[in-house]
Amino acid sequence: MEAKREIIFDKLVYSCVFEKHRGNEEFIPEHFLGFQLSGETQAFHADGNSIIPENLVVLVRKNQLIRTIKYPAKAGKYQFVSITLDKGTLQQYAVENKIVVDGKYTGKHKLFFEPNDFLKSYFASLAPYINRKKEATPRLADLKIREAIELLLQCNPDFKQILFDFSEPYKIDLEEYMNQNFMFNVSVSSFAKLTGRSLSGFKRDFAKTFGTTPKKWLLAKRLDEAHYLIRHKKQKPTEFYLDLGFENLSHFYATFKEKFGMTTTGR
Repeated sequence: MEAKREIIFDKLVYSCVFEKHRGNEEFIPEHFLGFQLSGETQAFHADGNSIIPENLVVLVRKNQLIRTIKYPAKAGKYQFVSITLDKGTLQQYAVENKIVVDGKYTGKHKLFFEPNDFLKSYFASLAPYINRKKEATPRLADLKIREAIELLLQCNPDFKQILFDFSEPYKIDLEEYMNQNFMFNVSVSSFAKLTGRSLSGFKRDFAKTFGTTPKKWLLAKRLDEAHYLIRHKKQKPTEFYLDLGFENLSHFYATFKEKFGMTTTGR
């Protein structure tokens, strides 16, 4: 069953599903605050895997790639609600409250924490919008985002070093990054932003580093990894094709045979 994903208002998203659901890769361009209402989320990212259990709050940092698997609760459904802490609102909030960031965040990388009474009440206050019992005006939506910012800073003042860091991603090592993230099926423009480059700069640097285009390299890299999994790990394509960034099996089988001159069974 497909996940039910609703945008309640501009920055509030509610996800619900009754069966295990594998989500698509997502480029996260803005920070967001999420709450696991029921069920569990398994998130895959460049730094490994994370489990978000029921009744846990998570602060997800901007500019990263994430793939998820959503597991409904045994006695019910999967529910996750998130509110985006967009750059515009954060910048305005910083100016109004004279917030100055004097360093980088050095706390825990996995920003999961138990909700205090204030955060519990905050997410409970979003229920009328999720249930469509109340419509949010633009002004009210802005106030809900600001309330989330206030509560986060109250929970941990050091979060200001995350929320109010408005610096652009700096250029990072292209070869290292692509070899760690090639399996994410996202656009070339997303890879460009994540490595701190314009699209034209990314393509230019990519050609210098790999001697080919991003699309050709990504396909070859994914096929090489598939060949390794089949030959050495004895895995079947159905077990990994989505995890390697292929959208469907027929495309995978066709490109595999074209590259290696044989099918996945060696014929």
